[in-house]
Formats: sequence, structure tokens, C-alpha cells
Amino acid sequence: MARTLMRFTGVGGQGVLLAGAIFAAAKIKSGGYGLKTATYTSQVRGGPTVVDITLEDDPILYPYANDGEIDFMLSVAQVSYDQFKNGVKPGGTIVVEPNLVTPTEEDRKKWNIYEIPIITIAKEEVGNVITQSVLALSIANLMTGNIVDNETLRETMLSKVPPKVHELNNKAFDLGLKYAKEAIA
Repeated sequence: MARTLMRFTGVGGQGVLLAGAIFAAAKIKSGGYGLKTATYTSQVRGGPTVVDITLEDDPILYPYANDGEIDFMLSVAQVSYDQFKNGVKPGGTIVVEPNLVTPTEEDRKKWNIYEIPIITIAKEEVGNVITQSVLALSIANLMTGNIVDNETLRETMLSKVPPKVHELNNKAFDLGLKYAKEAIA
């Protein structure tokens, strides 16, 4: 596998940093190399947040993504989408939460944009908005061609959350796969 670069964007408190850490750990667990780099403002909750995830089979020689190199981005906040979208390469894939992010027509011509109501699914179908980061994990993995084995990603995610929420997070993971499959169908 060549280098795969992913980016999750949101605002502080939405779980994008945890999602990045889980992805990197799952890649390492499966025998490759994974690294997350994060940027966020001093505003703990509500400030623009971005986590870049680098996944490779070979050692990672450069941990940062340059503008126009990101293969996949998922965004659940307009402020972060606007600030970080230009990192995505032309023809790359972007998943947005349509209730919170509105791509321009120019954006739709430049990237493959999919609208999946991640926060609504977390609130209404899973029953806990905190699970939006788990939905993001499985959506991103499916849309990048299962860069990490799904079960390895699931096991890594479960190791990072309290046992009392395993059932909810498993449900969120499965729903993410379902909605990603429907989006690309």
C-alpha cells in the first residue's frame, strides 16, 4: 500500500482526536505504521480541530500532510471544513455532516463529496451523540477501501472506550459501515 492520508475535522469536543488515535493504533496493530498529528485552538470546546492520520506499510518518514495530499477527509463543522478542505487532493473524497457543513458547487466539482448525517445517526439511531467519532471511523475505513481490517479497527476502538459503552459503540460502528456502503452505491 502506498501512503494513505486522512483528515478528520470538527470542533473541540466532537471526538476527532480520539478517532485519529484509534485509526493510527489499529494500523500499528495490523502490522503497519500509523501516526496522527492534531491541530486545535486553545479553545477546548468549540474551536476548529483537525487531525491528520498517516497510514503506511513502511516506516513513516514524514508525518505531515502537505496541501493537496489528503486522500480522504471527514468534516462535521463548517468552520473546520472551510479552514482545512484545501488539504484534500483534487478528486479526493470528502464526507460531510449535511446538517452542519455546506460545500460550495466549486467544491463539488473538485472533490467527491458524500453527505452522511453522522450526528443525526449518532443521536437518533445509536442513542448517544458521543458515538459520532465511531461512526466516522467505520465510514472512513470503508471509503478508503478498508485500509485497516474492520475487525482490527473495531477491537482497537473497543479497547479505548469504557466497557459500559461497548454495545453502543458496536452499533455505531455497524451503522457507519451501512451508511458508507449506501453512500457509495
